[in-house]
Amino acid sequence: MATPFRVHHGRVAPLRRSHVDTDQIIPKNFLKRIERTGFGPFLFHDWRRTPGGNLDPAFPLNQPRYAGASILVAGPNFGCGSSREHAAWALTDAGFRVVVAPSFADIFRTNAVGNGLVPVAISEAAVNTILDRAESGEGYELTVDLERCEVRDSQGLAERFAFDEASRQRLLEGKDEIDLILANDADISAFEQRQHGAP
Repeated sequence: MATPFRVHHGRVAPLRRSHVDTDQIIPKNFLKRIERTGFGPFLFHDWRRTPGGNLDPAFPLNQPRYAGASILVAGPNFGCGSSREHAAWALTDAGFRVVVAPSFADIFRTNAVGNGLVPVAISEAAVNTILDRAESGEGYELTVDLERCEVRDSQGLAERFAFDEASRQRLLEGKDEIDLILANDADISAFEQRQHGAP
């Protein structure tokens, strides 16, 4: 069972890039673990480091002012590329609860919801406003309200977003795929008994 998500308030890390693909979110050479944890340190590994292997101070996630951020904001088509679920694992393991972007690749969105990571799609204009505010100051924060389907900040931003109801309820209740199956346990057992001819 995942942690229920209703209203989250957190610091923003800006990633002003479009078409962020899963190969960059978590490069393939780190996909050797069978657990869902331990991928956070390798998030955006190739972007975070210089060709010499040192941390690049220009990359936002390496900057102290974004330390502890739990909301990542990026450009359109976030999560494109391969279907690896490890991308969602790496983001959650690094402490992110929400990714805000104008649009998401479908498979990434499905993987995110399945792992309790909330993919929020809002207008590109609103995303650019958030990126500007996060880059121009320190400690910029957002409130992501899944109950009201709204993103807010302290500077007057209030942007509504659409979210399919099945995924929304699943996140609000903190349910994963196993929980959804177990909710139908009685029906599944009855079906199996009919299939096997049990009395």
